[in-house]
Amino acid sequence: MKLATMTSDGPDGELVVVSRDGERFLHAPDRWPTLQCAIDDWASAAGDLAGMSAFLDGGEGLPLDQARLAAPLPRAWQWLDASAFASHGDLMQKLFGGDPHSREIPLMYQGVSNPFLGPHDDVALPREDHGIDFEGEFGVIVDETPMGVSAHDAAGHIKLLVQINDWSLRNLAWREMKTGFGWIQAKPACTMAPFAVTPDELGTFWRGDRVHLDLRVDWNEQRFGAPNGGAMGFSFPELIAHAATTRHLCAGTVIGSGTVSNENYREVGSTCIAERRAVEKLDSGEITTGFMRFGDRVRMQAMSPDGALMPFGAIDQRVVATA
Repeated sequence: MKLATMTSDGPDGELVVVSRDGERFLHAPDRWPTLQCAIDDWASAAGDLAGMSAFLDGGEGLPLDQARLAAPLPRAWQWLDASAFASHGDLMQKLFGGDPHSREIPLMYQGVSNPFLGPHDDVALPREDHGIDFEGEFGVIVDETPMGVSAHDAAGHIKLLVQINDWSLRNLAWREMKTGFGWIQAKPACTMAPFAVTPDELGTFWRGDRVHLDLRVDWNEQRFGAPNGGAMGFSFPELIAHAATTRHLCAGTVIGSGTVSNENYREVGSTCIAERRAVEKLDSGEITTGFMRFGDRVRMQAMSPDGALMPFGAIDQRVVATA
């Protein structure tokens, strides 16, 4: 099942059910006006929405204009982002220094979740010299999840999968990292790709509770990287259990994988600029790649190696100066 949110007068938009090819849609029943309403009572909503998805499979539906789509969850109660790819953590540790990251406990921070930007929204930021960077990753949306949930049981709370661009301001990050107290200025609002999908939509590309798709990133129409999401060192249920150790997770909490990264980054490239800069420093001692400038575009789309499966649609955004 594939879901999206169409822009409307309200801040949470209007929930729609989308055909597998992303070309057609049906308005969700009045009972489920927004995705947050649906995820609040997923046991009831899932059946209604799945029935509409079956109609779409039979050829029903209205033409979908993807330019009208907001983030699937424009306002989330909570956004918790991990760093679950060991190769990315190792590169960042080498670039910034400090002790090696633990492989026993996930790194995770709480970011801004109001709003999630839409897939085609301009990204307005105050200054180029803040070090504007994109970070491609995957995420899950959970239903009501109890404190202390085990990783085994956490798997049952994963209801939807999403693709995310976790924007970063790298030149502010180091200052905040040194405080040891977390991100505020270095982490502006993130972006969600247009479609949130149930795990079964990925077929064999959802296994081990990981997204085994390539995340292709183009910066100003030049391929930047296409690492595969299957290399997560921690599974999504392990990340959920970590997040819920001392807190209840309300329905609609979004958990992120962190920057998708592979050990063979020299061959497959990266999903963030900071990682390429770290590789340049390791290889030659000199960083040659700068960060984004106003007017730059970034496009991200997860797909199977043969390009036949593209479940989340594409993020395609331009960075602009704050008015």
